[in-house]
Amino acid sequence: MGQEPHAKATYSEAGLGPCSRTMYSECAGEENWVDSRTIYVGHREPPPGAEAYIPQRYPDNRIVSSKYTFWNFIPKNLFEQFRRVANFYFLIIFLVQLIIDTPTSPVTSGLPLFFVITVTAIKQGYEDWLRHKADNAMNQCPVHFIQHGKLVRKQSRKLRVGDIVMVKEDETFPCDLIFLSSNRGDGTCHVTTASLDGESSHKTHYAVQDTKGFHTEEDIGGLHATIECEQPQPDLYKFVGRINVYSDLNDPVVRPLGSENLLLRGATLKNTEKIFGVAIYTGMETKMALNYQSKSQKRSAVEKSMNAFLIVYLCILISKALINTVLKYVWQSEPFRDEPWYNQKTESERQRNLFLRAFTDFLAFMVLFNYIIPVSMYVTVEMQKFLGSYFITWDEDMFDEETGEGPLVNTSDLNEELGQVEYIFTDKTGTLTENNMEFKECCIEGHVYVPHVICNGQVLPESSGIDMIDSSPSVNGREREELFFRALCLCHTVQVKDDDSVDGPRKSPDGGKSCVYISSSPDEVALVEGVQRLGFTYLRLKDNYMELLNRENHVERFELLEILSFDSVRRRMSVIVKSATGEIYLFCKGADSSIFPRVIEGKVDQIRARVERNAVEGLRTLCVAYKRLIQEEYEGICKLLQAAKVALQDREKKLAEAYEQIEKDLILLGATAVEDRLQEKAADTIEALQKAGIKVWVLTGDKMETAAATCYACKLFRRNTQLLELTTKRIEEQSLHDVLFELSKTVLRHSGSLTRDNFSGLSADTQDYGLIIDGAALSLIMKPREDGSSSNYRELFLEICRSCSAVLCCRMAPLQKAQIVKLIKFSKEHPITLAVGDGANDVSMILEAHVGIGVIGKEGRQAARNSDYAIPKFKHLKKMLLVHGHFYYIRISELVQYFFYKNVCFIFPQFLYQFFCGFSQQTLYDTAYLTLYNISFTSLPILLYSLMEQHIGIDVLKRDPTLYRDVAKNALLRWRVFIYWTLLGLFDALVFFFGAYFMFENTTVTSNGQIFGNWTFGTLVFTVMVFTVTLKLALDTHYWTWINHFVIWGSLLFYVVFSLLWGGVIWPFLNYQRMYYVFIQMLSSGPAWLAIVLLVTISLLPDVLKKVLCRQLWPTATERVQNGCAQPRDRDSEFTPLASLQSPGYQSTCPSAAWYSSRSQQVTLAAWKGKVSVEPPPALSGSRHHCSSSPSHSCPGSRVQMLV
Repeated sequence: MGQEPHAKATYSEAGLGPCSRTMYSECAGEENWVDSRTIYVGHREPPPGAEAYIPQRYPDNRIVSSKYTFWNFIPKNLFEQFRRVANFYFLIIFLVQLIIDTPTSPVTSGLPLFFVITVTAIKQGYEDWLRHKADNAMNQCPVHFIQHGKLVRKQSRKLRVGDIVMVKEDETFPCDLIFLSSNRGDGTCHVTTASLDGESSHKTHYAVQDTKGFHTEEDIGGLHATIECEQPQPDLYKFVGRINVYSDLNDPVVRPLGSENLLLRGATLKNTEKIFGVAIYTGMETKMALNYQSKSQKRSAVEKSMNAFLIVYLCILISKALINTVLKYVWQSEPFRDEPWYNQKTESERQRNLFLRAFTDFLAFMVLFNYIIPVSMYVTVEMQKFLGSYFITWDEDMFDEETGEGPLVNTSDLNEELGQVEYIFTDKTGTLTENNMEFKECCIEGHVYVPHVICNGQVLPESSGIDMIDSSPSVNGREREELFFRALCLCHTVQVKDDDSVDGPRKSPDGGKSCVYISSSPDEVALVEGVQRLGFTYLRLKDNYMELLNRENHVERFELLEILSFDSVRRRMSVIVKSATGEIYLFCKGADSSIFPRVIEGKVDQIRARVERNAVEGLRTLCVAYKRLIQEEYEGICKLLQAAKVALQDREKKLAEAYEQIEKDLILLGATAVEDRLQEKAADTIEALQKAGIKVWVLTGDKMETAAATCYACKLFRRNTQLLELTTKRIEEQSLHDVLFELSKTVLRHSGSLTRDNFSGLSADTQDYGLIIDGAALSLIMKPREDGSSSNYRELFLEICRSCSAVLCCRMAPLQKAQIVKLIKFSKEHPITLAVGDGANDVSMILEAHVGIGVIGKEGRQAARNSDYAIPKFKHLKKMLLVHGHFYYIRISELVQYFFYKNVCFIFPQFLYQFFCGFSQQTLYDTAYLTLYNISFTSLPILLYSLMEQHIGIDVLKRDPTLYRDVAKNALLRWRVFIYWTLLGLFDALVFFFGAYFMFENTTVTSNGQIFGNWTFGTLVFTVMVFTVTLKLALDTHYWTWINHFVIWGSLLFYVVFSLLWGGVIWPFLNYQRMYYVFIQMLSSGPAWLAIVLLVTISLLPDVLKKVLCRQLWPTATERVQNGCAQPRDRDSEFTPLASLQSPGYQSTCPSAAWYSSRSQQVTLAAWKGKVSVEPPPALSGSRHHCSSSPSHSCPGSRVQMLV
């Protein structure tokens, strides 16, 4: 087996990161000691004289993503399923039926429960089998590793910590490795992490300085080194460790290890022939495995309503059982009633405890009435959500031709929540904008340079950047200009490829150069390309020397000494380089807010003015500064950085402090401006969402002016919007308390006259407010006050936000984005929130919001992977919410209410029947009917309805966003609607029972004078009920297809055929057949036919009357549109192929379409002249129209909605 890996307890100033197990000594003055992970490279013995070590076992390299094993599947799965209240309830009912003498067979509860449990178990078992299959494929793939200087092959699962592994090009790393060497001379390799964080760009990793020369198996096998590092933790971008390399008998060389030396499991090696690395984390301790944990379960508002309704029905059930139990004993209190002469009790029955008898009777009544709780509703809802989610993935309108991407559904549990959104929180860069950067200009000491300037219609040569202010800078100015261009060529992490077949996003520089620039940041590529158009070309990084081509076509070489990496807290990066003449420069590039305070020289005012002007135009700006270093200064910097880099504890904090000391006393050179264009139809989408009553907030890390310009461009802010600022600058002038109260006075002064709900602040006669807040101001609002209360400021802040039509939050850290979402999510109205973003920095808010949507963008797929839904472009959000969300909510709310309604209809006659049978728990319906009512007779029509119903046309919903408001705030599942459905069910049940009762009271109803028995009576009630609840659904259906017809009429036919067979054939497996010939005998009676027709009509009448009256007297916006134009049968639907819409045979059936087509152009053009509409309406883009497509396509006299 070889030597076990070990962990060493070391005394050091350097502790571990957050995952460490730190033990503090109780003796004052002693240093902390930590249990750190120490790995012996290649399992070679520690050198003589090393400290004692404690053996420690590490897990092998097996990955286990499956949930179950063969042995624990049944118990574990059953345990998880019975944690659901409804399943557990039905299990209890089933057990009660088995234990005591109940009126119904245990089959009536057991069979539906068994069906539900089995279907769910099969689905989960299949999913887990697929996970097992994937795990086995991963664990058995071959890996090359070094043993005694030779290359050996074994399965991935047998890898151990300390093994030295060789990985070839295009292979994925089998575990987390420290990069020791590669076939490249400079000790680098290129990696893509698409399967980890979705980023397809190439990242450069660096081998350990002292091992990068080991290129053969023998060399690497002879390496004598130990690695100390932190315990495993899930952050993909953080790693803290150090390596001790022993050579001869000298003291070991200590080198820091960071994330740039760590190759993660799941990443792929690119454009590098082979690398050697040592395994430090294996199996379930790798960072990829630690990131497996699933997201917290989100529950929709509909599910919460369902659970509330279930509790109400459970209370109804218990009260029914109690009433019947009490009345039974009241009725039996009279002599001989509980012991008639034909059914005398035995002695043991007489001596039974009264309370025990009463409790048994109570349970029996519970069993009898338990069908009021619909067990099959959960299965139907699950199927509806799962199958319904495919409509989003099948939607061709949401497919993006450019990227070849379509929408993704990562969870189907939240479909209906898309129809309930009240707040949208969106990122800016890459979500509202394209994240496709274009270099616009640079400003050097007040002189502005623009590549490709057009003068008198002529494009000037690329290499001559034009100075737009003063075309002849001084000699000193010329030096600064060249220094600025060199800074842009050197201060970045761009990789250069000479190879056009490179994977990942790339850009070819202009000018016919064959090199390809690749970077994880589109900004950096844009800057390097921009400076190339101004005469300086970055060539490559080779052997730690950066090469660039100047204007005279001479190659300049700079030795790269240090990189001070960019981070979102500092918002800047620096490089220290040494020129060929021996001069050492520090070049620094970053946001203006982080550069200006560190500058002591330069034309700050001119450059600041230009930066602010560019920001107002919506350009992204960066400032560039430098300073010269003398050799002594550089050596001091080296020592400072080395001390911070080798620290194991608080390494980030120490590095940040070191960077703070180094990046100061800078000389300002200039600034750059890069444009990030707005995404297609982003403005239309935001406008439609605001009309739908949804408040849109933009959360961005950009500076205020840039973000505000984008908000104007995408119509979040309008020209009449009064902007309110809650920024650090304003808080410095006044106190936070004063600023908040001043803002609240301003907005609340108008709150009496404002009707925000009517048009989301879009009407011209009301004052519109937009709020701008920055990250620092938000921190102050969220921070608890000295007296311990933070709620006052938060409430005031929320009050101001509610009165604003749009809010812009700039300079936001990722965690602050989540804080904002959480603040609104848990405010007193508890609105439904949706977060949309495209980058890793948006994941926290996507996970926090009720619904998270990832945009499949250029910043990788991390947002899309962590979201509930993913869309290719921001514009697709419009259809996703206004059409799909609207439909999902309408469908599922009808499904839930209908299930409760049909179960009230089903069980209330059973309750009434007890008053006519001495509370003897006699069933009204046959066992087969009890079992199959929810499973077969009434289940398919509502499932099909909940998948296909379109109460209004797709195009109408897109063109009239205000219809979204009709379903907002859970409108169709409010208590008022729930009570209406329940009362309707009670009314129908009374009609079924007493209608049948009075019709056949004291009458002979067959030709031979025979009177109906109790089974015939029950069958008649059941028949009327099945027809009524099915026809009720048919009346509610607006969108008829052949599938609806087939299922609705087919399920009624199935009921009739089943009843004929069940009662018309002697079944050998039944001990007794109480239903024999009952159904046929009932149908042979004329009064029975009359009763069925009459009672079904009477039952449906109140609902029809209510709908007609409400539509005429108090119509909703949706009903007005429905009334305006009857919807044609062949209108656009989710099922209409796009090809058929474009074909010549696809004609409108609305008589007013031709009239509208001719009139609309005149009306719309007249409106444009009056500045009513800012863009041509969609109606003019096509030649054919029909009523269902738009509210404005209504018959003469209806509203022309699009011009409102």
